[in-house]
Amino acid sequence: MKLTIVSPAKTVFTGECKLVQVPGVNGQFEILDRHAPLIALLGKGTIKAQDTDGKDAFFDIEHGVVKVNRNRVVILVNG
Repeated sequence: MKLTIVSPAKTVFTGECKLVQVPGVNGQFEILDRHAPLIALLGKGTIKAQDTDGKDAFFDIEHGVVKVNRNRVVILVNG
């Protein structure tokens, strides 16, 4: 699945991932390949993005929104 993380200032990350872990306002959850459509609020925490080779990247956020549709994950973050 394609992941894009965008802040007001720039595109923070874009790439193919097999797992995305996000800090939802009601707790942490994971998004895997071919996940059902979803829109959710994010709270303060860390986004974990695991690429197709199994390498992890981490991004600290203050809050944001995640949208999943058609094997694309877009995360809008502030901070």
